[in-house]
Amino acid sequence: MGLLLFSIFIILLLLGVPIAVAIGLAAVAVIWQADLGILIVSPNFYAGIAKFPLLAIPLFILAGYILERCGISERLVTLAHVLVGERPGGLAIVAVLVCVFFGGVSGSGPADAAAIGAILIPAMVADGYSRGFSAGLIAGAGSTAIIVPPSIGLIIYSSLTNTSAPTLFAAGIIPGLLAGLSLIIPAWYISRKRGYGLNFSAEKKKELPSLGKAFRSALWGLFAPVIILGGLYGGIFTPTEAAVVAVYYGLFLGFVVYRNLSFKGFYKILVDASISSSIVMLIVTLAGLFSWAASTLGTLDAISNFLINLTDNGYMLLFLVNVLLFIAAMMIDAVSIYYIFLPIFIPLMAQFGWNPVWFGVMMTLNLAIGQFTPPVAVNLYITTHLAGINIEDTFKEVIPFIAAMLVALAIVAIFPDLSLFFPRWFGMSID
Repeated sequence: MGLLLFSIFIILLLLGVPIAVAIGLAAVAVIWQADLGILIVSPNFYAGIAKFPLLAIPLFILAGYILERCGISERLVTLAHVLVGERPGGLAIVAVLVCVFFGGVSGSGPADAAAIGAILIPAMVADGYSRGFSAGLIAGAGSTAIIVPPSIGLIIYSSLTNTSAPTLFAAGIIPGLLAGLSLIIPAWYISRKRGYGLNFSAEKKKELPSLGKAFRSALWGLFAPVIILGGLYGGIFTPTEAAVVAVYYGLFLGFVVYRNLSFKGFYKILVDASISSSIVMLIVTLAGLFSWAASTLGTLDAISNFLINLTDNGYMLLFLVNVLLFIAAMMIDAVSIYYIFLPIFIPLMAQFGWNPVWFGVMMTLNLAIGQFTPPVAVNLYITTHLAGINIEDTFKEVIPFIAAMLVALAIVAIFPDLSLFFPRWFGMSID
């Protein structure tokens, strides 16, 4: 039955069935075939979503939409542009910096890539960057949003492993910055080699504001992650409450400070955020059903025992786990991977003494790479659409960025203290 479960899922994926439908159909088919009780589907579906920590996901998605529509991303781009200056690769560096910073508000890789890509891809093309390079870079930089806090991916990991979400957020700071730095290096090198960013004219330079004016314009946006993360680490509110604060902060900026948000515009934001949230939460519920079926059949325990007996070398097994995650992330969305693979990995963590906080950050960084690694690369689909090109036109361009992020992943895997530094600094429990 376990083999049948995964076989149906893989076959449906190969047939082009949407991931949520494929994973749900596979679970329901095996539950019915194995006589596990088809009536369990409905309460299991509800139980998978009726969790207070998961409420933070649609709220952070809504906050990201509000802050983006308020013009925060555009103001951050302008400030970063002024700070970096006009030099070869300048806009490429700006793209990474702004994606990493905006990820500290949205928590979503696709949202980050869409918000920043809509502004920067046309600007990069006008400045001499190729469309494929621009789309590939922003797709990669947008993936850092699920590593830097607050991360939707880490919220899901927290709910599945009973690990503290604030602790995971703190652990994601250094790996998130490391991931951003790993992208800046090849972006700058390639830009210099190809001469990207040399088309900046005197007229364009005059359009940039002074540093003081750019900083004042972006100041409210710079406060957003400070308020969210400061409240979390200060023990003022929980992650779910932090998401509520982020929503109200965005509304305050839109209706009071910038006054560029209307009730009609806010309604459109609610519609867009609801659609995005429903997609994520549908995958959460159906993936939870799939995980329950596999666990009830004993399939997950069998796979865990197989991996444990495969080798007694923890480093070798960790390498195999990361290879498995990398391959899976190329074909399946991150939410589904958490639900499918975490029940397998939890016994491995216990067996080899892997710290769950470090493992969660490492796993999330691996899944971030999958968001822009073909063939199923959700960020890349978004940025190529914005660039007006086919996704195939970016395959060669994203290879250096994938390689750079894999180096960052290796560093995080080899040196767990990088992830655990800030949790220890803030006095958080990391066990």
